[in-house]
Amino acid sequence: MSHIEPKKIDEALRDVDWVNAMHGELNNFKRNQVWEIVERPSDHNVIATRWVFRNKQDQDGIVVRNKARLVAQGYTEVEGLDFGETYAPLARLKAIRILLAYACAHNIKLYQMDVMSAFLNGYINEVYIEQPLGFEDDKKPNHVHKLRKELHGFKQVPRAWYERLRDF
Repeated sequence: MSHIEPKKIDEALRDVDWVNAMHGELNNFKRNQVWEIVERPSDHNVIATRWVFRNKQDQDGIVVRNKARLVAQGYTEVEGLDFGETYAPLARLKAIRILLAYACAHNIKLYQMDVMSAFLNGYINEVYIEQPLGFEDDKKPNHVHKLRKELHGFKQVPRAWYERLRDF
């Protein structure tokens, strides 16, 4: 395990531990069919991506895993083209307490669900991202990825999460 968290992709690409972590992230995308490679569209904005690197530590502060996450640079999204509205699926602690008290007083059964699972596995429409830095396809250098599922960093992702939660 590498004990240094790289700040830039060039640093990470020189360290075999971080390259392995990036391959792990891309293999998860492939296994979960997150995207498909397509020709660059002329009528859609293509959103840039970047790598974020973090060391995961155990309770004693010892690095146990290098985590590389590919995220969308959501600030490059264009309102009206890439998204229409944004949602913030947050609740105040006070609101949660009121909900629990109300459910208790009226004998209403509440269920818990894994919100992150709903958030990360939702489907989205017509979003294109650049190929990940350091892992461009040599045979298709001018192609981009069309997303089938969500990726961290998008402004429209919370809406997909909200719709999925609503269907629950």
